[in-house]
This record gives sequence, structure tokens and C-alpha cells, in this order.
Amino acid sequence: MNKHIVIIGSGFAAYQLVKSLRKQNELTPITVITADNGDDYSKPDLSHVFSQQQTANDLIKQTADDFARANNITLMPNTRVKAIDSTKQVVHFNDHCIGYSDLVLATGATSFIPPFSGNGTDEIVTLNSLMEYEEQQDKLATAKSVLVLGAGLIGTEIAMDLATSGKKVTLLDRATSLMPTLLPSFISANLYQTMQEKGVDIKLGKEVKTITRHHQELIVTLQDDSYQHADVIIAAMGLAPNTQLAQESGIDVAKGILVNQHMQTSVNNVYALGDCAELNGKVRAFLQPTMLSAMALAKTLLGSPTPVQLPASLVKVKTPWLPLHLSGDTTSDNLMWEVKQEPEGLVAKAFNQTTGDLAGFIVSHNQLKAAFPLLRLLPIE
Repeated sequence: MNKHIVIIGSGFAAYQLVKSLRKQNELTPITVITADNGDDYSKPDLSHVFSQQQTANDLIKQTADDFARANNITLMPNTRVKAIDSTKQVVHFNDHCIGYSDLVLATGATSFIPPFSGNGTDEIVTLNSLMEYEEQQDKLATAKSVLVLGAGLIGTEIAMDLATSGKKVTLLDRATSLMPTLLPSFISANLYQTMQEKGVDIKLGKEVKTITRHHQELIVTLQDDSYQHADVIIAAMGLAPNTQLAQESGIDVAKGILVNQHMQTSVNNVYALGDCAELNGKVRAFLQPTMLSAMALAKTLLGSPTPVQLPASLVKVKTPWLPLHLSGDTTSDNLMWEVKQEPEGLVAKAFNQTTGDLAGFIVSHNQLKAAFPLLRLLPIE
């Protein structure tokens, strides 16, 4: 078969791969098949659309047609792939099929929503894509009170942005601290206090029992039988990698689609990239590892096998009341912290108690510039 790269998906991972391929080769045929409309946008911008008073259209960097023309690709929007025949190297969609020499699954991830009880569960809003925001933007714009379920990175960012825009915000999680997978307790407590002082009602250690519609508002009943009222409920409770298509096609999956250092799946000529891929036991849902993986995969697809090397990733937390950059291990029990609180911000370094090596760090406010020299001291993942 002549070279023909087919990519399923049109999120950051897919489009980063297209751009990386085109930097090296302008002519190799590339087809992108996506269930969305294919517009190019920056997904992290969804965390501050409320304070910026942005619509979905405001977030579009390039329309689907413009992106396709600029990168010389065939784009098939609003098209859902039904099956992959890896023996014949064909993907099936609608009543058609298309052959590939190399196939890349960039199917992303879906917002996780537990199976709550109640007649209001189908009204829960998620903001994991431009299309999801577009569908809900009018409802969100007119809402006066919003309940955010999930106090991880995205939920905390969204809650702060909603409060900045003037809405009454409640942030609820069964965890007992904010962003528990990223922040140690002493910084999480600082963030908690900052948000409380700015008017965010934070409910931690609480679990949802039912969500019901009552006239013009939604009522959330918690396990302790207390109630929360809101015009809109947003779920930011984590992401579940979209692995169904891969699994149905006989490709090995665990939490994500399993890939090796070349981002190749268990099936020849099929690769996975982005939020759906699991490399070395981890699904990495941040931009930097996806970008580096896309650059390496582009070289591999064009005939120069290149293993993915991932240095420690910098996580930029979009919480302007307490801006944070962090990287490495910041939550393990086996850490010893060295904390310097300066007038211009915090520098907190985490050291491995056993080896004494730098394991991670967190910086805040005007100390954000200190992140980059510290980042270079952390080991490759």
C-alpha cells in the first residue's frame, strides 16, 4: 500500500501530530476522521471562558476547513468510525471504508460521571470539549448559581473562574482536600482559604446521593442527607480514556490503549496518542507529554523510528487567585519539603527521603519563573 496516514480524532493530540508531520513532509496523504466538527481550538481555554465572557466561537483558532487547507489534509468531520480491520488495514464508517498504511488513534477521553440517582442526572454539564461548551453555553451564561462536582485540577480552575465572573459557586468533592493528586496538604489548605475568602463555598468530604430537578433548580442530596441547590451542575470528576473502538478491534487496553515507546499499540501499524494512550502504566492528560509524543511519532511514521522520551512535565494551574506551577512527585508520603515563603511568592521543593534527590516542586505568584531551572533537575519519567 502507498503511504496513507489515517488519524481518528481532532483534538490537541491529533492536530499536534498533523502539524508535526507537515513540518517534515508536506505531501504524504493524511486523512483525519472525527466525530466532532474539527475546528482547532485550545482546550485549556475552557477553564476560563466565564471570566473572559467567551463563547465557543471565540475559542476557535482555525475553522476545520481552514485547518484542513493549511495543512493539506483530508478532513472528515461529524463522522464516527464503526470498526477497524487491522488485517486488511481498513477503517469502516457509515457505509464506507478507507485504507491506511498507518493508523493513529487519538480518540481522547470522556468526562467521568458516576451513576447518580435522581431525575436530574441527565442535566449534568461537562466541559471537556468545545462542542460540549457550545451546547451548554447559553444555560451557563444565564445561571446564577453553579455547583461544581470534583475539586481536582479542572474543577478547581472552573470554580474559581465561575466565581470571578460573579456567579454563586459551590465546589464539592468526597476528597478531603483540594487537588489531592497534585498538591500537598499545606498548599491545598492555602488554596482552600484563598477560595473561601473570595466567596467560593467549598464542601469537602461530601458524597452525592441523588440529583433531582425541582421546578427551576437542581437539588443535590448528599450522603449525610444535607442539600445543595444550583441552577447548573458541572461535573469535573476526572476523565475516562476512550478505548472502546480499540478494544472492539482486538487492540490491547488497560486504563488506556496500551502503547510502547514508539506509541505503537499491540497491533502492527496502529498507534495511539494523547488522552487515550497508556505508556509505561500512565495515561498522561497534559499538553507537554502529548506534544513531545506527537513529535516523536511523526518521525516514526515517516520512516525514522523515534522512541518517546518524556522529561518531567510542568503543570500550570490556572488559579489566578493563587497561581501555581508544579512538576514531579508532589504528593507521596516519602517526601521531605523545603519551603521558602518570599514576599513575591512560594518556592517549595520536595526531596526523596531515601535518596535525597529532588523529586518535585511547586512555585507560586511571582516565583513562577523559578520553575524552569528546577524542571531541568528532575529525572525523565
